[in-house]
Amino acid sequence: MTQEEIKRHRVESVLKEIIPEALNSLSDSRINSLLVIDVVCSKGRSDAKVYLEPSFLSPKEQQEALKQLRSVAGYVQNHCKQSEGWFKAPRFTFEFDEQLEKAMRIEELFKQIEKKKPKGESDES
Repeated sequence: MTQEEIKRHRVESVLKEIIPEALNSLSDSRINSLLVIDVVCSKGRSDAKVYLEPSFLSPKEQQEALKQLRSVAGYVQNHCKQSEGWFKAPRFTFEFDEQLEKAMRIEELFKQIEKKKPKGESDES
């Protein structure tokens, strides 16, 4: 791992802690309770994608939350700069993470395949 990658991972780790603090300080109940799953910074650490937990929101609520998050992205960026004493913070792009939902769908498909498999058939064939 290069020195640049180590710095990027360190920034991502710090942002995973600071962004929820910034969101919790907002008065909007739609976004202050969102869970940050992951933060992925670009190579130069000038941009960062923030992945959020979508499980308790409907698709319409997710769209509303993303719209609100876009409007407070500057506040979150300033909060990160001030709390860490950085000269600049990455520009944030917020997205809901669908990986858990996809993994659950794949698991369900595997269970359905297992149920349909004839009893005498082995896994090695």
